[in-house]
Amino acid sequence: MTDHPSSDGLRERLQKQGEDALGKFAQDLLESPLVHSAVARAFTAREKAVQAQEATMGALNLPSAADLERLTRRVRSLSQRLEGIEDGVDRLDERLAGLPGAGIEQRLGGIEERLGALDATLEKLGNEVEAMRKKLPATPPRRAAAKKPAAARKPAA
Repeated sequence: MTDHPSSDGLRERLQKQGEDALGKFAQDLLESPLVHSAVARAFTAREKAVQAQEATMGALNLPSAADLERLTRRVRSLSQRLEGIEDGVDRLDERLAGLPGAGIEQRLGGIEERLGALDATLEKLGNEVEAMRKKLPATPPRRAAAKKPAAARKPAA
């Protein structure tokens, strides 16, 4: 059991050396032109495969993953907008319910009464205009004959 502290030190040293060796190996791989070109070719091939897949899906009239992602974002956006509209309608409903005074039917009845009073006033004014029209003479008065200009008069002979 006295060997325990030295075995911990040995394990830590081996672990550190292993991590250093892996780090150096990974760095050498990343700096290698052969690995770099292989990775670049792999990404290019992947991009071409995705383009070919999208073209095939389009030819078959099927949506691609990008189409579905755009549609999902659009539906999510519409859903959020709809929730906002619903919240606004709920707030408006609460405000209308909290207004002081009578209910909507009674308010409409009050408006109808005011419209009826306006109608009666208009009828009364119409009757007064009709009465005044009857007092006026039937034919309009004749205008005084305008004097003829001097050039139009004939000289006395």
